[in-house]
Parts: sequence; C-alpha cells; structure tokens
Amino acid sequence: MATMNDALAGAQGKGRKRGRDLAGLAVILGLAVLGYLLFPNNLALLTRMTAIALLVLSLDLVTGYCGVATLGHAALFGSGAYASGIAAVHFGITDPLLMLACGILGGAVAGLVCGIVILRAHGLPQLVLSIALIHLFHEFANKASAWTGGSDGLAGIAPDPLLGYFEFDLWGRTAYVLGIILLAVVFALLRLIVRSPFGMLCRGVKEDPIRIRAMGASPKLALMKMYVISGAVAGAGGTLNAISTQVVGLDSLSFTLSAESLVMLVLGGTGSLFGALTGTIVFMFFEDIVSAANPFHWLTMVGALLIAVVLFAPKGLYGTVAGLAARRRGAGR
Repeated sequence: MATMNDALAGAQGKGRKRGRDLAGLAVILGLAVLGYLLFPNNLALLTRMTAIALLVLSLDLVTGYCGVATLGHAALFGSGAYASGIAAVHFGITDPLLMLACGILGGAVAGLVCGIVILRAHGLPQLVLSIALIHLFHEFANKASAWTGGSDGLAGIAPDPLLGYFEFDLWGRTAYVLGIILLAVVFALLRLIVRSPFGMLCRGVKEDPIRIRAMGASPKLALMKMYVISGAVAGAGGTLNAISTQVVGLDSLSFTLSAESLVMLVLGGTGSLFGALTGTIVFMFFEDIVSAANPFHWLTMVGALLIAVVLFAPKGLYGTVAGLAARRRGAGR
C-alpha cells in the first residue's frame, strides 16, 4: 500500500509539473498575442525583449542553477550575433534557420571558452575573470574590423524569407513571430533539462560540490556542460537580435548588457526560468516607459525600483509571489 501511495504521489507530482509547463507555455504565447495586438507598431522592442529574455535564461542556467558568478555573459550573446552576421555577410549564409544554427554554434563555442577560464576560480575571482573576458571579447571584435565592422558595426545582413515565404518586413512581424516560437521551444527544452538528472546534478554542485565529488561525479564537467548549453541559448538570442535589426554592433558584447541581464535575473528571481522571463519583461517595459516619460532622470526611477525589489522582495518578483502561493497552499492543507 505504501508503494502504491508513493507511486501515486509521484505521478501526481509529475502531472503538476507538466501542468505548470503547459501553463507557462500558454502564458508565453498569450502574452505574445497580447503584445502583438496592443503594440503592433512597436514589435521591434518586443523582439528585442525576446532576444534579451534568451540571454537572461542562459544566465540563469549558470548563475541561478549552478551558482557560477559572472558579469560577462554578454560575450556569449555577442558571439552568437557575430557568428550569424559573419556567416551572412562574408559567406552568403542568409537562410534564417542556418543563421540560427551558426549563432547557436558560435555561442556554444564561446560558452566552452568562457567556461574553461571562469571555472578555474570560485566566488569573487570568477567575477573578475568574467569581466576580463567580456572586455577581451569586446576588444577582439573591435580590432577584427575586417570581419566584424569594428566600431561601425557589421551591416549588410539581409536574411532570406523564413521558410521561403515570410519576408522580414519593415514592421518586424516575421522577426517577432520567429522570436516567440524560438523562445517557446527553448523554454520547453530548458524545463526538461533543469528537471533532468543532469539538472539535479548541477543544483547539487551549487549546494555542495564536495559531496557531489564524493559521490563519484565531476562538478567541473557538469558545470562545463551547462556553460556550453547556456552559450547555445545566449547565441540563439544574439542571432535573433542580428536577424531582426540586420546589424551587429559592439554593444552586443558590452559590459553594460552583461550587468543589465544580471539585474533582470535578480529582479525576477534566480533559479527559476519563469523568474528570468518575469524580470526581463518588467525591467525592459519599465525602462521603456520611464525613459519616454522622463528622458533626463529615468535612471533614478529604475534604481528606485531595483532597491525596492531587493529590500522587500529579496527572492525576486516571481520568486516572492511563488513562495507566498506555496505557503498558502501548505496552510490550506
């Protein structure tokens, strides 16, 4: 009887997780449709938001789930953007899906390189290494102007119609739909990864790497694999940004973008893919609204929002709400 009860409880738990996943995908698609209807003339911002959401999701993999401190994650985003842009401009690979494959590969390779360097240290030295890497990537892209366009940016990216039918028009409709589909697919795959035995291993490394090593597993190898996956996700975001804007600039490799992505993650809540999406949406919408309302002092209002969230919702917006909901469910039983 106890075995049957355990099996039933396990099945119910899996059912609840599957239900949350489906609910999450439904929310993403619902917000996408709502955004399309409410802001048909501002799809460029929504597409940019989708690309940055992929960056923040990739950051959550290494920081929220693995506990790796980094302030240079834009190196993976920019590597994906430049890989797809160079493939289009210099090698004539203008099919959007092939460009996406090039960007994912470029981001994964950058993730491998960054992982090899950053994972040699722990704690604050990791932050120093990550900051050094983002500046090195930035300067390399600036100096390799024959390939990257340097400070002028890599222009001339002209992707072919998606699947041969859907052109990337001036209004950005095709890029927006591509971004939403890409975000939904990546989100579903990442949910599977973080709940898999590999994902549980990475969480264990974050909590107690010594115990994981004593169990016979390699914490460094697990973190390296997650870094490559994170790079692939960030590279996909960089490619989406390159396709939608048809130009890649040095700002995609900036320290500012790395810092802002970490702020978005903390704002929504670390260690939760839903939190990463929440933080991205809230931060970018709030930034757009207050910068338009007060072009001179909008950073003050953004700073006040971040201080309020850190002081009164230390687990982030989504993390705090999810915690309150869990406590209410526990009290109701």
